[in-house]
Amino acid sequence: MNLGVTWNDHKVIIIDHMFISPDDPKRMRRRRVHRSRSKQQIVSEFRRAEIIDAARTVFARRGFEAGIIDEIAKEAGIAKGTVYLYFRSKSEIYKAILDHDMKTLKQRTVDRVDAARTLREKIEAFTFARLESAETRKELFRIMDSAQNNLAITRGQYRNWLRESVLHLKKAIERAIEQGEISPAPAEKAAWSIADMTRGAIQRRLLGHSTCSVQEDAEFISGFAWSALKQQMTPRQSALSSPSGKTLHDM
Repeated sequence: MNLGVTWNDHKVIIIDHMFISPDDPKRMRRRRVHRSRSKQQIVSEFRRAEIIDAARTVFARRGFEAGIIDEIAKEAGIAKGTVYLYFRSKSEIYKAILDHDMKTLKQRTVDRVDAARTLREKIEAFTFARLESAETRKELFRIMDSAQNNLAITRGQYRNWLRESVLHLKKAIERAIEQGEISPAPAEKAAWSIADMTRGAIQRRLLGHSTCSVQEDAEFISGFAWSALKQQMTPRQSALSSPSGKTLHDM
């Protein structure tokens, strides 16, 4: 049996799955599989997504201060009171947008790093994914970078969201060291340094201080990082970079 939910010209079908009971195959007795989500939960999820998409458009167009609930409701095609059924304030809506977008960015970054072949290509893929995301969502990044107390928590959240993709880059650097592609180096420090340089480029672009394209900025950062990683290190530097305290020659 199918259950249909319709709103705003979109119809969502909930399928009530059935299967044959393995303990009574002859009688082919069917049992209904318990649905993990109710119709109300699915409608709620879609409604929240609808509000988030509308708010993203409003914030991008008019900024956080001007992104009043009335305009968000109008953009979503719903009543203002309906917005408050799902979110208590515009700050809560903004944080929901940021949470969704940062998770999407994290997955996109990991996928692009995995798809790249060499370490230099992986560094550029990491950098480009973040610069591109900031470029297409400038207003959201400006809000996050502001000094508003009610949004201060998002800075810590940003660091946590970024951590997984940085650690993914760290593993790529470690593999490159093991394969002799680059000299020994503190992989995690190197990965965070690349992330910090990228963050600096994002801030510069938000302030309008960059005339370069996203691709040019990504290529510069990745080239700079690659040159540093490829540079031959002194025996003392190699010893400090090795977990065992030995140089490659000693090993």
